[in-house]
Amino acid sequence: MVENTPREKLLMGNEACVEGALAAGLRFFAAYPITPANEIGEIFSEKLPEIGGKFIQMEDEIASMGAVIGASIGGLKSMTATSGPGFSLMQEHIGFAAIAEVPCVVVNVMRGGPSTGLPTRPSQGDVMQARWGTHGDHPIIVLSPHSVKETFDLTVTSVNFSEKYRVPVILLMDEVVAHMREKVRMPDPESIEVFNRVKPDVPPDWYKPYEDSKTGVPAMANFGEGYRYHITGLTHDEMGFPTSKPDEIKACIERLFRKITLGLKDIQLWESLLVDDAEVVIVAYGCVARTAKQVVHDLREKGVKIGLLRLITLWPFPRRAVEQVAKRVKKFIVPEMNMGQIYREVLRVNAGRTQVVKVKRVDGELISPQEIMEAV
Repeated sequence: MVENTPREKLLMGNEACVEGALAAGLRFFAAYPITPANEIGEIFSEKLPEIGGKFIQMEDEIASMGAVIGASIGGLKSMTATSGPGFSLMQEHIGFAAIAEVPCVVVNVMRGGPSTGLPTRPSQGDVMQARWGTHGDHPIIVLSPHSVKETFDLTVTSVNFSEKYRVPVILLMDEVVAHMREKVRMPDPESIEVFNRVKPDVPPDWYKPYEDSKTGVPAMANFGEGYRYHITGLTHDEMGFPTSKPDEIKACIERLFRKITLGLKDIQLWESLLVDDAEVVIVAYGCVARTAKQVVHDLREKGVKIGLLRLITLWPFPRRAVEQVAKRVKKFIVPEMNMGQIYREVLRVNAGRTQVVKVKRVDGELISPQEIMEAV
């Protein structure tokens, strides 16, 4: 029997999310209560004031997202947490954060939908909304953990990505991961890589808040530090002022995407399990990936050449990983707790190379190993 050490904790996913955010330097949280994300706000309300951070319960999710954007502009690493109905309300402000390039993290603990749906039951129905929920062409980063420990790690990564690329980052959890408990060995705080936004290295009079750079990411000055600049949801020039000039509009939008494209090797994360010799590969994410892992181990014992491609980054979609596997397998199986949202992406990227089979479930119950085995 292994004895607990001070660095080992029994945590639920929502608790690990808070721990990861604090480790990454998060100091502001605003939200409106909603199941199954409530524990995140409850814990932040206790922990943030203890370290000089700020917690505020807003009147709704729209205001919560606005407060997060404002706090980030003021220099605080900021986050909100919600579930499907609240996520829907946040979309306009997520679009504002994307075009104004305001770093922030939105945790969406998915539950059954649409509308009020199944408040206490798991789902993976918000995958496409996370990518396309706000209107217009915009970049977004979406990560999905499959365990409590990975929730800690990916929360740190989400905060880092938001600061590094000046984008809103969506941590797309599901109710199962949010509420299950696992023993987590906490890393040494000094071993955790923390990224802070790049500050301008020029005087305020020379500062261009949306100036292009080698990485496509402009330096970001915090309000209150002597730099005054214009922030708008309108398409803008490099000084932040609205523009209707086609060349400036094109440069603005294309740079938003280029900074993500240049960072794809850093952003796109996945895990391969026994894929090298596999004839059948399961593509899964979140809580369903846990079931898929068990299927792979069970069928390998019976001599079936099967592997797992676990998607950690959902958007930008890791097409390189799928394309590499598609060249040598006979079949993809995509189990999801929705009607087939990532299945459609796998089908698109596969481009007819091999067979793609979906296993779907939308009744609030987990996909069982037997359901995936039948597809195999």
